[in-house]
Amino acid sequence: MQAEPTKSLVGEEYEVEIGPVAHGGHCIARTHEGQVLFVRHTLPGERVVARVTEGEEGARFLRADAVRILEASKDRVEAPCPFAGPGRCGGCDWQHAKPGAQRRLKGEVIAEQLERLAGLTPEEAGWDGTVMPAEGDKLPAGQVPQWRTRVQYAVDAEGHAGLRRHRSHEIERIDHCMIAAEGVSELGIEKRDWTGMESVEAIAATGSQDRQVILTPRPGGRLPLVELDKPVSVLRVDEKSGGVHRVHGRPFVRERADGRTYRVGAGGFWQVHPKAADTLVTAVMQGLLPRKGETALDLYCGAGLFAGALADRLGDQGAVLGIESGKRAVEDARHNLEGFPRVRIEQGKVESVLPRTGITEVDLIVLDPPRSGAGRSTVQHLSTLGARRIAYVACDPAALARDLGYFRDGGYRVRTLRAFDLFPMTSHVECVAILEPAARGL
Repeated sequence: MQAEPTKSLVGEEYEVEIGPVAHGGHCIARTHEGQVLFVRHTLPGERVVARVTEGEEGARFLRADAVRILEASKDRVEAPCPFAGPGRCGGCDWQHAKPGAQRRLKGEVIAEQLERLAGLTPEEAGWDGTVMPAEGDKLPAGQVPQWRTRVQYAVDAEGHAGLRRHRSHEIERIDHCMIAAEGVSELGIEKRDWTGMESVEAIAATGSQDRQVILTPRPGGRLPLVELDKPVSVLRVDEKSGGVHRVHGRPFVRERADGRTYRVGAGGFWQVHPKAADTLVTAVMQGLLPRKGETALDLYCGAGLFAGALADRLGDQGAVLGIESGKRAVEDARHNLEGFPRVRIEQGKVESVLPRTGITEVDLIVLDPPRSGAGRSTVQHLSTLGARRIAYVACDPAALARDLGYFRDGGYRVRTLRAFDLFPMTSHVECVAILEPAARGL
């Protein structure tokens, strides 16, 4: 017999009480039948009408938007952005929450992930439970930090730039992004015709006047003449190879952090918040307390931010090995750190390159892995190197918690954990965990 097709519940509405916040920018509720709802545009304790956006009968959970607020939280505010809300731009998760409430919600998510995935209480993680705003981000009511120095605009069929809706390829046309850094906004991307383009990425460097746009044409699309409101370098993504090529201007931007200038090539990784690089370097160095002459690893090192900070502090007798998979980022890191003869940068995946180095012991380790985390095998390897301290920089609390559990199995404990709100209005949060051998912590 052929199975009955499962009935879609998209569009169904449920009146629900909203429970705790969950990882990912939504809160948890249940239908009268007990089915779990992940609801966006709401806050814990509210009573709302939730309209299903994804899911079907019998599914483990449904996704939904709060389309009517019946009983509002005291932490609710009217979203300052005109493009935020159910079915609209997916760039922000918490436009409807007071800034202090946003940080509390992020703290609750971190605590829940630590408990569930690592079996750690905040006290055991050396964390006071707070999520700190970046310098300058505490603003009067109704104002929004302009922090996003890199914005990826999608282009619709008529050539208008916009942003993608939540979990959708549909494009929300906008005339301004409130969280875009001033250097991005002043380019005037939203006012131009981008016919033939699939996307336009705008980058405004921190600490220099460098501005860059990276164009991704649609198949067969011809590059437009790029005339923006400020001087800008232009690069294009090759539709066959995916490589990034210079059209005019510099193929890189110059970023400034920890008293040094870093070259970051064509769309390479750099922290998006203008205060993030300095904030994270300070937290990492305060946690590691590097000593002259020590040896260190900088894993997933990107353009060399932490390797440079370590090299500065370890002195002429110290040594740093950085490992990075991206070819262009490795070229940048080698250029940025060429003044340090005892810094070496290797290209490849950490799990492949590190075993080949022959390194059996090291004093300090910094790792800033991608959102998926470092993983069990890499953490197991790092746990055998005898580092006196390890700094783990994480943009995903779930991946961080999983890896902290693996470090515990390898004989390391969390000495301190700090959390920073480097992505205001979104559900994302940055953490820095400092680990040390468990025996030393007794």
